[in-house]
Amino acid sequence: MKFIVRHVTKYSYEQPVSSCHNIAYMVPRNTASQQLDTIAIAISPTASVSNTRTDYFGNQLYQFSIEQDHSELEVEVTSHIRVDEMPINRNLDFGNTCAYSKQRLHQSADPECLTAREFLLDSPMIQQHADLAHYAAAFFPDDRPFLSAVMELTEKIYTDFTYDPGFSDVATPLSDVLKHKRGVCQDFAHFAIGCLRSLGYPARYVSGYLETLPPPGQEKLVGADATHAWFGVFSPGEGWFEFDPTNNKMASEQHITTAWGRDYSDVTPLKGVIFGGGKQHTLSVSVDVQRLAD
Repeated sequence: MKFIVRHVTKYSYEQPVSSCHNIAYMVPRNTASQQLDTIAIAISPTASVSNTRTDYFGNQLYQFSIEQDHSELEVEVTSHIRVDEMPINRNLDFGNTCAYSKQRLHQSADPECLTAREFLLDSPMIQQHADLAHYAAAFFPDDRPFLSAVMELTEKIYTDFTYDPGFSDVATPLSDVLKHKRGVCQDFAHFAIGCLRSLGYPARYVSGYLETLPPPGQEKLVGADATHAWFGVFSPGEGWFEFDPTNNKMASEQHITTAWGRDYSDVTPLKGVIFGGGKQHTLSVSVDVQRLAD
């Protein structure tokens, strides 16, 4: 399948900004099932310096600086992407058991296992906790297929938690998300990762886009899509598998990956430092994902 993704971020400042230095994770990465064909990045005002490099996790990081007075900043990224179709039905009742996954993870010297073990550690926005382990422990008995257990955890989060864009922000701790059982896709991905790490399973945060289909007979609204987040888990000898607790499903060809890391702080779509700007600013973000005809 082929997609065009248009991601526009706009900041408006109370007072002029004299200069700014920014990092953007808006360049979709190439994966085993996804290929970036072309990309166009437009910065207004024009960037004085810009470059792209690969970060520690293999993501494409775009850096740019603006060294002139400006009251608005607009970043528009347009990507053409090919995504392989994925199986409609995946039988998760086979493969590694929970006990075997842990055992092989810690005993194997395979490079993939060694790398995955980094995702067992606490990260800036996700710390292991007994409450997180308690929430998920019943789904992970030793003899159960590991991926089946992860799917049930995904379904449990989907059932127990309410999607509420007004509840949380990037600083909301997982303890509040668990207490109130509310949040957005970022919170649900963080919560699932926290549960898995607290039980001793490696998990990573995945940032990207989700193609949202309109109801039958209605036109798709431009800008109705938004950045999305889900999580990946590692099963030794089988690889990484991705799950979306916001929608109670495994990631499919409708999930377009931009970047992955330990948590949101590793792959924030746009962050930086400004000089000036006053005390207030407004932010607007528009994302449109369009599927192209073959």
